[in-house]
Amino acid sequence: MRLPRRLLHRKLRAHKGDFGHVFILGGSARYSGAAVLCAEAALRCGAGLVTLGIPKSLNAAFIKIKPKEVMTLPLPDTKTGVVSDKAWTAIKNIFRKTDCGIIGPGLGTDPSTKRLVLRIVKNITKPLVIDADGLNAIAGNMDKVRSARARIHATTIMTPHEGEFMRLIGLSVPLKKNQRKEVAKNFVKAYNCVIALKGHRTVVADAQGRCFENSTGNPGMATAGSGDCVAGMIGAFLCQGLDAFSATKYAAYVHGLAGDLAAQRKTQIGMIASDIIDSIPEAIKLCS
Repeated sequence: MRLPRRLLHRKLRAHKGDFGHVFILGGSARYSGAAVLCAEAALRCGAGLVTLGIPKSLNAAFIKIKPKEVMTLPLPDTKTGVVSDKAWTAIKNIFRKTDCGIIGPGLGTDPSTKRLVLRIVKNITKPLVIDADGLNAIAGNMDKVRSARARIHATTIMTPHEGEFMRLIGLSVPLKKNQRKEVAKNFVKAYNCVIALKGHRTVVADAQGRCFENSTGNPGMATAGSGDCVAGMIGAFLCQGLDAFSATKYAAYVHGLAGDLAAQRKTQIGMIASDIIDSIPEAIKLCS
């Protein structure tokens, strides 16, 4: 698969602002790595700027582990080290400067954090990629989310693995292999969004009827942080001007291809999410 020209060819006089600014709300005392992996993947896929919104009490710790190129936005947090709903004003302000948001990697499930996520989803007009604990926060509120996003004419991309998807739709019985495409199509029609239903042969679908079943990837990618990487990649492609379906489709493909390249070097058993990120440039080169 060849990537779109707008991703591959940059004008001679381009500057970082031409390639978008991604805001990531994620990270907590227990799950710091998820947000960092997401941010690094976004940079590797061409985002001009990445800002990481994190709990204020953990800012010094994040500075030690984040890529040097990533900015941090320390936000009000709870005693347990998760972002609290008091962060709303700061988040509303940062979205005035950014092109899209990624909500959820390592965010945690504190009630205060959930209230914040719902407020963001209902009020922020910029495109949002909702992943991981962002999905857990909106589970049980899907009708309200659909109505709010429609009211403000906002683009929404959801990136659940199968367990998260089951929580979103209230399903207690695991999906069968031949159900994945059909349930994804039905979901996006019902909730007017784009979905990447992750797993073997990730399914990407949108409310206009487009559907893509990914062919890249391998079982070695079933490892902690892999999903955080693809969320960052989608955000990067979004802020460089791709529509939501295309950004998600190409991110799924490149993510899987990078995983295949990583498996060749590290083996499926030995590879980790950071190996996928390290292989992104080579995967992009193969798609050029």
